Amino acid sequence: MTAGLILRGVHLTRGTIPALRGIDLTVARGELLVVLGPSGAGKSSLLRAVAGLDRITAGTVAIGGRDVTALRPGQRNVSMVFQSYSLLPHLTVADNIAFGHRIRGADRRAAADRAAAAAASVGCADLLARRPHQLSGGERQRVALARALVREPDVFLLDEPLAHLDAALRTSMRTEIRAVHDRLGTTTVHVTHDQSEAMALGDRIAVLRDGRIEQLGTPDEVWHRPRTRYVASFVGAPGMNLLPADGPLRPPGTAAGAELGVRPEHVTVIAAGSTTDGAIGEVERVEVLGEDALVHLRLGAHAVVARVPARTRPAPGDRVTVHVADEHLHAFDAITGERIPLPAEAATR
Repeated sequence: MTAGLILRGVHLTRGTIPALRGIDLTVARGELLVVLGPSGAGKSSLLRAVAGLDRITAGTVAIGGRDVTALRPGQRNVSMVFQSYSLLPHLTVADNIAFGHRIRGADRRAAADRAAAAAASVGCADLLARRPHQLSGGERQRVALARALVREPDVFLLDEPLAHLDAALRTSMRTEIRAVHDRLGTTTVHVTHDQSEAMALGDRIAVLRDGRIEQLGTPDEVWHRPRTRYVASFVGAPGMNLLPADGPLRPPGTAAGAELGVRPEHVTVIAAGSTTDGAIGEVERVEVLGEDALVHLRLGAHAVVARVPARTRPAPGDRVTVHVADEHLHAFDAITGERIPLPAEAATR
């Protein structure tokens, strides 16, 4: 694997507050890596460390095989798109896109040609004569992407660029970002707090928590084999159900001190009394989400959420039997939160 970006032992502290705590990360040349985590996890700090906007406390940053740790932002050949579009209101779209290239000394004609090519790559070539106040949110985001791409960077950094768009536009724009990446092949690090966005966009996902990488893997790996209890509960809408191992769903052979997890879509809910295989629970409330419904259950002292077809959903107050196949169960150490292999999991390897 040829590396486009390497971080080794990167720490970043602001005052006395650690923002990054020993980040080790290799992004392949041409890869789209998504950094996923909640607010305060260190996502933007990681991008700023790569861009050189924040000086790291310890560690090294290499881009395209070149150690850039001591270099200023302008010497690193990276481009960054922020949440705010930061377009200059008095300039046309064409001049906004070309602005960075012009201030680095390019002549007007060369800058205009580069701007037109970048605009075409993100589908805003027909907007070049407009000014920012004449653009929609999605059009402004395309212009911001084109402005970053005009530099032909070694690494493209996206800091929650879709955060201010409505849900429908976010979905279409993430499709466009993926298409642009596949077409241009630029090494890209995309930051988001939205796990659906991460799953749809990333070649790999780095789940960040408190300045540390909790798990690094493909979307399938993060979804089907979460490495920690935290990843299991964070990735998913809603996240994985977590129950004590001595609770109602314990399979044979579960180690003492474990915590069991099961995703809502793997919880089967049927009418009580129709089978003896499972635990008896009571429906507390139901949320209908179009074709699906989220059924909130009480199993003794434990709360469980099931995702079921809306047309077969039970009603609040119903007593139901809850069943989970062993192959859909996950186990985590109750103290460390690390994944523990279950017998059914080991048998499928």
